[in-house]
Amino acid sequence: MAEVILMPRLSDTMTEGVIAAWHKKVGDQVKKGELLAEVETDKATMELESYKDGVLLHIGTPVGGKLQVNDLLAIFGNAGEDVTALINQHANGGAPTVATPEPATTAPAASAPASANLAAMDEVVLMPRLSDTMTEGVIATWNKKVGDVVKKGDVLADIETDKATMELESYKDGVLLYQGAKAGEKILVNDLLCIIGKPGLDVNGIVAAVKANGGSAPAAAPTQTSPAPQAPAMQAAPQQPTAEAVVNEGRILASPLAKKLAAEKGIDLKYVKGSGDNGRITKTDVDSHAPAAANAPVANAIASTTTSTSATKAAAPVIPAAPLGTVSYTDVPVSQMRKVIAKRLSESLFTAPHFFLTMSIDMDAAIAARAKMNELAPVKISFNDMVLKATAMALKQHPKVNSSWMGDFIRYNQHVNIGVAVAVDEGLLVPVVRFADGKSLSQIGAEVKDYAQKAKDKKLQPADWEGSTFTISNLGMFGIDQFTAIINPPDSCILAVGGIAQEPVVKKGQVVAGNVMKVTLSCDHRVVDGATGAAFLQTLKQLLEEPVRMLV
Repeated sequence: MAEVILMPRLSDTMTEGVIAAWHKKVGDQVKKGELLAEVETDKATMELESYKDGVLLHIGTPVGGKLQVNDLLAIFGNAGEDVTALINQHANGGAPTVATPEPATTAPAASAPASANLAAMDEVVLMPRLSDTMTEGVIATWNKKVGDVVKKGDVLADIETDKATMELESYKDGVLLYQGAKAGEKILVNDLLCIIGKPGLDVNGIVAAVKANGGSAPAAAPTQTSPAPQAPAMQAAPQQPTAEAVVNEGRILASPLAKKLAAEKGIDLKYVKGSGDNGRITKTDVDSHAPAAANAPVANAIASTTTSTSATKAAAPVIPAAPLGTVSYTDVPVSQMRKVIAKRLSESLFTAPHFFLTMSIDMDAAIAARAKMNELAPVKISFNDMVLKATAMALKQHPKVNSSWMGDFIRYNQHVNIGVAVAVDEGLLVPVVRFADGKSLSQIGAEVKDYAQKAKDKKLQPADWEGSTFTISNLGMFGIDQFTAIINPPDSCILAVGGIAQEPVVKKGQVVAGNVMKVTLSCDHRVVDGATGAAFLQTLKQLLEEPVRMLV
């Protein structure tokens, strides 16, 4: 008997998906676990595997088509089986009814162009929502210019969002006929980004139709600009011999395990030949791939070019410095990340009534314990890892601190997800260590290091920074003794951690040198009272001053 597959919800904010590719066609035999299609969601292009065995009898939309969540995606069954009834059942709730014709109020000549333009909307690419808080994107660079041939999987542009700069891949084949904005300009989510289609398409008509449907796009005709001339050194670069032949162009199909293995081995998948369906790269392909060594003559040529360039620079005339007293400045546009940081933290500081609690912690025992643990630990454990672990355990004992103000109610979280503030060039990112209370110090250390590297490489995904219940900001490694931090919504508290400094302390009636770390807890007074915050800090102090408590 034929069975229906509906469009699944592949992310928490997904409402519709675009079919980027079908890996099976109608009439093909499909086994459970085989790659069925690639679906472009609001966050990423994801592989969809079949969870049924059978013959693919019907597909809900061709490549490039959109389906709402729970719309008909495909039908599986036995070869030759009649699925007409199932298709009709899922076609907008049933077959359309015939309405009584009414007198036309608009001249046919005026309505014809609009209908023609709306029919060509499959060629339109709108600005996608690339993060959960994104409302607009800035075109960092266009990787294709008007008139270029674009293949599915080619990188169209680099989009700067509020969290990171992300590559936007094309899910259409055709010619880039129109760009909705120039590099450095902003486009709102769901506004016209570009038009990809066949040469001769009525671009101005499509732009007007998009605008009429609520989209925002300039009505000017697209102009094709000539590419800037390349420097001689850049022109000569493609002539240099390469060590390996490129096997995969555009979007690379690979299993998740193959991608992970290739990243660990430092292998670029564009050089790996796939043996799976449609050239899909598998774990076996990565294991058997042997990268070729770079040619020595190429290295010598590069070294020679570098030396020549250095000599040229040395011979350049010295530019005199600007005279003293000259007023000068540089205006830098606000990045999307900095704009969102300003908005969210301003709302937090001016909405949530902050109060601050500071406590000094004797870190002598923690220093000794860390030295012993690092003799055996597979990953070097930092003081920040110890603070994070102690915080997670203290939050389990004080759930009121692990909470959120939700307006009409307060949410007390039973799980402990700790956000760790990481500084990057453009601002601040807060990746989340999930279920931190159940992880060992080595696991926490490895995860934090991985997140920090991903943040600096701009490779964090939306799922990495969502869902925190508490936040830690540590500036101790920058020589800061003590500071206060602004609460990261929707958390109700944030812990500001200073550096460890030697100070005179009293122990057993004697003044001796001690290693002291100061921490400040910022609290939302709508949720956390002073006594509650103080009790949490006392538990944190006990755990760090006697680290063996963290092992119990």
